[in-house]
Amino acid sequence: MKKHILFDNDGVLVDTEHWYYTASAEVLASHGYTLTPERYRDIMIAGESAFLIAEETGVPISVTDRWRAKRNELYQHYLRTEEIAIPGVREVLEQLSERYRMGIVTSALRCDFELIHAARGITDYMDFVLCSGEYPRAKPYPDPYLLGLERLGGEKHETIIVEDSERGLRSAVDAGIECVIVHNRFTESHDFTKATHRIKTLDELVALLEKL
Repeated sequence: MKKHILFDNDGVLVDTEHWYYTASAEVLASHGYTLTPERYRDIMIAGESAFLIAEETGVPISVTDRWRAKRNELYQHYLRTEEIAIPGVREVLEQLSERYRMGIVTSALRCDFELIHAARGITDYMDFVLCSGEYPRAKPYPDPYLLGLERLGGEKHETIIVEDSERGLRSAVDAGIECVIVHNRFTESHDFTKATHRIKTLDELVALLEKL
């Protein structure tokens, strides 16, 4: 029987991944670099930065750091102006919160996370949130989810992780915790063969957990 749920954020609770890619691609394009969806996928799975494609050609990190800051500004603009809600998520979390302790483990910056969730109500159902820089190593390393498990005070067999990316799945698998992959069109080409379960939408999680 499961008692705890650890959620990824982007692509699972909010539809933000496309806008992060778009902001990265637009900034790189302004400097003459093309970031294809396929290359972006491979970079993200490895846990690297989109600006790697420029750094590989000799652009100093001191320069790409400025580009990255511009990307972050553009991404936050999209977060403020574009629709990023996934229908039904809050209702599912409200239902799950009656039976499970829950937390969010995300690779998002804390400032981006707070902008995303300022008036969304999703964090009302969470015991805690872990953001980028708040664990020793980022996904695909297991550190984020192991720290999340520690925060919950639970056992691995009592816990399930909800992810939408291969990088997140690797983190969960290496942490030794079961992982459910929820469908996301932006990551549907990732390798999910090691996932314990697959669902199309988050509302299927309620019925799945009742069977475990």
